[in-house]
Amino acid sequence: MEKDQNQKKEAKVSEDKKDDNEEILETMSETSEAKTENTDKSKKETPEDKILELEDKLARTFAEMENQRRRFEKEKEEAFEYGGFILAKEALQLIDNLERSKQILENDESLKNSESLKKILEHLAIINKDLISIFAKNKIKPIESLNKKLDPNFHQAMMEIDDDLKEPGTIVQEIQKGFTIGDRLLRPSLVGVSKKSSNKSDKNGENKENNENK
Repeated sequence: MEKDQNQKKEAKVSEDKKDDNEEILETMSETSEAKTENTDKSKKETPEDKILELEDKLARTFAEMENQRRRFEKEKEEAFEYGGFILAKEALQLIDNLERSKQILENDESLKNSESLKKILEHLAIINKDLISIFAKNKIKPIESLNKKLDPNFHQAMMEIDDDLKEPGTIVQEIQKGFTIGDRLLRPSLVGVSKKSSNKSDKNGENKENNENK
C-alpha cells in the first residue's frame, strides 16, 4: 500500500514538472515572438524614417510654442489696454460732477451775469479740458452724439423730443456724455432723440382727409 502511495506521488511530481516545462516553453515562445516582431519593426524603420519622425515632432513642438507665445502676447496687450477699465469708469464721475456744478452755478439767480460766475466757469472749463486731455492720452475718448443718428452701440435714448427740423431718431440733446476706451465702450451716451410733433402729424392727417373729401 505504501508502495502505491509512493508511485502516485512520483506520478504527480512528474505531471507537475511536465506542466512547469510546458509553461516555460510557452513563455520562451512568446518572448521569442516579441523579439522577432521588434526586430522586424526595427528593420522596417529606416534612418530616414526616424529623421522624418523627429522632424515632425520638432515642428509640432515649435508650433505649440508659437501658439503659446501669441496667446501670452494677446493677454498681455489686453491687460495693459483694459486693465484700468474699472478705474477709468469711476473717474468719469469727475467730469459728471464738474458738469453738474456748472449747471447749478449757471442757474443760481444770485450769481447770474456776475464776474465771479464768469471766473468760476472759466476755471471749471480748464479743469474739464485737462481731464479730457488726460483721458485721451490713455485712449479714453468722448462719444460724439449731438446731431448724430442714434446708434444703440454707443447711445442710449432716454426721451423723445418734438423736432420737425430734424430727421426722426436724430440726437438733439445729450443728457450724459458717453466714452470709449480703445475700441471698447466704457459707457453709453444718455441722449434725447427727435421725433415728428404730434400736432403736425394730426394736421397733416386732417389736410389729407379734407383733400379726399373734396
